Amino acid sequence: MPATIITSDDLREFKMDLLEDIKYLIAQSPTSLSNRYIKSGDVKKMLRISHATLQRFRSNGIIPFTMVGGIIFYEVSEIEKVMKANRVASNSKS
Repeated sequence: MPATIITSDDLREFKMDLLEDIKYLIAQSPTSLSNRYIKSGDVKKMLRISHATLQRFRSNGIIPFTMVGGIIFYEVSEIEKVMKANRVASNSKS
């Protein structure tokens, strides 16, 4: 059985093909940014709230969440719905 020699050009070409395939798969993914799940730390940064406030929101049913194996996940689209539902119109006059 003859040996096959792989050159650095072969590896570079393989890498570029692989990156193109990954980009294509990401572009074809049915999940959008608003349907992804994030963890508590990301929610706290997004809303600029403390851990205690996030805990209170969970306890009071303000923000829905999913717990898998002790890890809490939040759906971004659900957080956006909560934010829109609690929007307060400004009464200021220009």
